[in-house]
Amino acid sequence: MEQLDNIDLCKGTFVAGDQLQMIFGAGLVNAVYDVFSKYTHTENMSLTDIKEAGAKKHNPLQIAIKSLSDVFIEIMPGILAAALLLGLTGVLNNLEFVQNNATLYAINRLVTIASAGIFDVLALAVCYSATRRCGGKPIPGIVMGAIMLSANLTNAYDAAQGLATPETLSLFGVSIELVGFQGGIIIALMMGYVTAKLDQFFDKKIPDAVKLLVSPLLTVLLSTLLLFTIVGPVGRTLSSWITTGLIWTTENLGVLGYMLFAGVQQIIVITGLHHIFGAIEAQLIADTGTNFLNPLMSVALMGQGGAVLGYLLLHWNNVRDREICIPSFLSTLFGISEPAIFGANLCHKFPLIAGCLASVVSGAYVYLTHLTALGFGTTALPGLAIANPANNGYVNYIVAHLIALGPGILFTVLIGRFSKSEKEKKAQEKKLKEIPAVKAEPNVVYSPVKGKAAFITECSDPVFNQKRMGDGMVFMPE
Repeated sequence: MEQLDNIDLCKGTFVAGDQLQMIFGAGLVNAVYDVFSKYTHTENMSLTDIKEAGAKKHNPLQIAIKSLSDVFIEIMPGILAAALLLGLTGVLNNLEFVQNNATLYAINRLVTIASAGIFDVLALAVCYSATRRCGGKPIPGIVMGAIMLSANLTNAYDAAQGLATPETLSLFGVSIELVGFQGGIIIALMMGYVTAKLDQFFDKKIPDAVKLLVSPLLTVLLSTLLLFTIVGPVGRTLSSWITTGLIWTTENLGVLGYMLFAGVQQIIVITGLHHIFGAIEAQLIADTGTNFLNPLMSVALMGQGGAVLGYLLLHWNNVRDREICIPSFLSTLFGISEPAIFGANLCHKFPLIAGCLASVVSGAYVYLTHLTALGFGTTALPGLAIANPANNGYVNYIVAHLIALGPGILFTVLIGRFSKSEKEKKAQEKKLKEIPAVKAEPNVVYSPVKGKAAFITECSDPVFNQKRMGDGMVFMPE
């Protein structure tokens, strides 16, 4: 790892679980991977094959987190599109000339319909994606998602508001309310897993002659029974706990809760546990209509961006630090903090701490301005598009990020000035600058290192010892 850190184009290395990960810039990583895959004879493996091979060595927690992440990655384009349209229609609704012009009003209405589309069927999309991710055939997942949102069930939102009374069945003495699962993201995740495992089980046990007919029949039937008897009630309780817990935090811990979450969020990124936030954010939007976690995660990321800039200011004369810090900061502007964290901040420790402190300050501003988002999955500059425009949301979003960026730079510089390790590094850099240059003599070749000089024919590389590149000499360094 020490040798990898000395490679100019490698922005940092770290160990995550049983993986050694190397950070490269966007674009460059693809070129490196092409060479690496040929070297390791994995160029013909699909991304799915590689993920499955890697997952075999993961512990259960890592597998669960990775599965959650993969479920939402597939449906994220639809969620982002809907969130962006939701932000657009939120602006258009406040413009009087849009309401007074028939064409503009029609466009706005269509945008409103489009923005609600994915959220209306989000439980179905999640159930489909989860079933597919857990190894089941996707069609049973779609069927179960459709059952969750069936028109034969009382709408969950109407039932919660007392606008409709659901039908109640008695199954072996157990009462079952026929209520839909609109907004049931946690339930959809659980059902995706259940459906996939039942699908795999029946495919193995049922003879091929009747498998096409019997396997999907039993999968859907048993999944439906489990949905209304076990998975649904348990999932509703779990969802309620999550939402209630988050709301309790905001109401009772107030600004302190916001500051605490913003301060530790990027440390959670280091562990990889941040992948579970997608499910929590989706449930939060389904229950409340907005997402207060997204802006907190965004300013936490920007705090690390400020920290990497602060470290750059401290070491501007170091070419390698510039090559690492500048691309890392640019990545944070587009919602990617890993290059900044693993390439610079975590390596030197104090920038990571400074970035977290800056996030604490900005987290307080997010609370005081009631800043929320209408979607999830994107932060920093792209995240502006899904910011909730209510309460001057766009302006407060920009200010909150500037608050994270400025103190991130300031705290890093201040802590760096008094850091023992920084003083030692500065002293080493100064010492290197003071090494006197060798005064060259005509027709004299100077060895760049201590060691032995030899004829080029003693070189182990046949390209050079056979003088295919011309004459020369070789140095054997000590």
